[in-house]
Amino acid sequence: MELSGRTVLITGASGGIGQALTRDATARGAQVHITARRTDVLTSLAQETGAELLTADLADRGDVEHLAERFSDVDIVVANAALPGSGALDSFAPEDLDRAIDVNLRVPMLLARLLAPKMVERGAGHLVFVSSLLGKATSPGSSVYCATKFGLRGFGQALRADLRGTGVGVSVVFPGFVSDAGMFHESGAKLPPFVRTVTPEAVAAATFDAVARDRGEVDVAPLTLRLGVKFSELAPGLAARASDRLGAHKIASQLSDGQRDKR
Repeated sequence: MELSGRTVLITGASGGIGQALTRDATARGAQVHITARRTDVLTSLAQETGAELLTADLADRGDVEHLAERFSDVDIVVANAALPGSGALDSFAPEDLDRAIDVNLRVPMLLARLLAPKMVERGAGHLVFVSSLLGKATSPGSSVYCATKFGLRGFGQALRADLRGTGVGVSVVFPGFVSDAGMFHESGAKLPPFVRTVTPEAVAAATFDAVARDRGEVDVAPLTLRLGVKFSELAPGLAARASDRLGAHKIASQLSDGQRDKR
């Protein structure tokens, strides 16, 4: 599905990837609706791009339902909003777990449940779920985040099968470490010199290319990381030992410390 002349809903639009998604969709000729908690960032982005905004806290179930009612006729949904979910499991209060599961997994599922039927009626539409490479391979200190992102991958794959032949596509996007903006960048964590990052703009471009080509899955990461994920899927034990030797626990600790206030 090409974006020109289509309506697009982007969640988590105040973050680095969300802003890049908004600018890219606008440049492709789409009418864009954006949502997030940070009204000041949304307002500035809306003024820049002409997007329509709705401030919402996706951990609030009433806000999610209101969002779906407000933009019930969108052609494309990009479920991009997420909470970090980094840190040891016992560092999460029960309410922190609920928020991570709600925002990262339940909300994309609910938006699909509320918005996909009208797409099916029209015979056209597309749902995009922004996961992570940690939705394919695990890392220390990421059990909560991995659970939500693995779940999002499974949901997206199964929903794509359910909607096959309806004219409604489903894509799951798997970014690696993102530079310049976003949760990883803001955490202050330092990667080894051999681990490269991608830009928010690269994630946005890959996302809408996946929509245009109706791709089920797309990884957005340097070749070395993509190969590492494949290795982890084929030999998880060996991959875990290699990851430990390369300093994965140190990076996990930095991420947890830098993202704790965003749970």
